[in-house]
Amino acid sequence: MVLDVLAYFDETTEDYVRRRHRELQSQGLRNDAIFERIGQELPHRAVCPPTLSARQLRRLVYG
Repeated sequence: MVLDVLAYFDETTEDYVRRRHRELQSQGLRNDAIFERIGQELPHRAVCPPTLSARQLRRLVYG
């Protein structure tokens, strides 16, 4: 349990975006909906990253 909490705080924004993209894609969501949802989730992270556009989120996932 403690390791899960530590891993959550240790996860970079890039890792979070990639992980959430995979999770949401496996649920059958399309990229437009995925990137919108991730964009809404990011401000609620423990360490809030700067606001990222859908294009920036795509670049994190696809390079």
